[in-house]
Amino acid sequence: MDHDDLMRELPSLELMDRAARIRLQRERKYEQLRQHEIRERSLKSPPPRTPRLKFDLELMLKDATKHGNCFEVESLLQAGVNPNTQNFAGLTPIHECVIAGNEQLLRLLLRYKADINAQDVDLSTPLHLAAYGGDRELVSILIANGASLLAMDEDGNMPCHICEDKPTRSVILSAMAEQGITVEMVEEIREAPEKKMLEDMKSLRQRGKSLDARAPDGSTYLHVAAANGYYDVAAFLLRCNMKHSVRDNDLWTPMHAAAYWGQPDLIELLCDNGGDLDAVTRTSLTPIQLCVDDVTRSVINNLGQKEKRRRTTVRDSRRQSKKKRNIETAPQSAFVRNGRRHSFRDKSGPSLAQIEAKREHNDLLRSWGKEEDKDVEPGQSTNSSDKTKKPLDCQGKEVHGSQETRATKGGKCFGCFRTDADKKCCWSCTIS
Repeated sequence: MDHDDLMRELPSLELMDRAARIRLQRERKYEQLRQHEIRERSLKSPPPRTPRLKFDLELMLKDATKHGNCFEVESLLQAGVNPNTQNFAGLTPIHECVIAGNEQLLRLLLRYKADINAQDVDLSTPLHLAAYGGDRELVSILIANGASLLAMDEDGNMPCHICEDKPTRSVILSAMAEQGITVEMVEEIREAPEKKMLEDMKSLRQRGKSLDARAPDGSTYLHVAAANGYYDVAAFLLRCNMKHSVRDNDLWTPMHAAAYWGQPDLIELLCDNGGDLDAVTRTSLTPIQLCVDDVTRSVINNLGQKEKRRRTTVRDSRRQSKKKRNIETAPQSAFVRNGRRHSFRDKSGPSLAQIEAKREHNDLLRSWGKEEDKDVEPGQSTNSSDKTKKPLDCQGKEVHGSQETRATKGGKCFGCFRTDADKKCCWSCTIS
């Protein structure tokens, strides 16, 4: 029934009693259900349901291994799932069970031929992870099943180098001794990547190839050498005039790479060749801000202080040189003798005015001498030594006549016209 039919029926419904209305309602409900059933039968069959979501079996194996579900792991391995499948970080199921410390799951994976020397993106093997975690039981199981004791991670470290637990380390060292592994063998293997890169760089140079080649991220060979601590390679590249301040796409210099990966020797080498300790990356980070190693940080601090002292010393020396230039006198010439400067007039002899002044002065002294002779009484003798002693000039010659009188009475050296009071006449001049 539609709305109009119900409105027309409304007056009659108001006249019905309660029982009649209930009976009418039931009849209407029954009719409604009958019509719905007829409609449903007339419709086509619905489309099939979406099938259940199914996960990849390898993904299920990773998840089961991570949660230590040995029953599910075994069922998946029996179904033929690859036990060496890797995730985005390169971790295999055997890596996951070593991280979780699940000995039972490790034995299960080894029984299904899992790769015991599989490496993740950091080149770490399961033995590296077990040694780093200090799990002696897992280390013993891995070594007993053929785990490599000489495998190196990206930092060039073997399991014995990263193990800090003494009992676990003793297990590794004992196994190395049993296999005849010596220190020389270990060092030779660790130095092999650097030697290989150095040979490649020399080969590129001999063939005339550029050493400034860049990777997609903008890094150069010098970045790689600085990050890995390849001292000889970095020194060779710097000798080949490769720029120490070259930057990658993130504006990292080799100095940043050496600081981030903790290579203090490379930092000193780069500083000796003009490396900048204050260079910043695209995110405004300096090498010391990227440094996470205390030893490397102390090296950077010491080098920074030395550089500041050097700059201060250079600046002070420049200031001192400027001061010296400002106060420095003119260089001595041929006219300077005995600390006294002579003018051109002194070198060419006394001028006419000087000669006249000297003459007037000598005449005055002569007049004073005559007055003194008049004051001497008869019978009064003079000093015989004054009469007998002959004065000498600067050249050691005797002075006679009027020259003698002037030299004696005036206290003058007739040779240079200077008094002994001036302390500037030569000492060989004897004045009475």
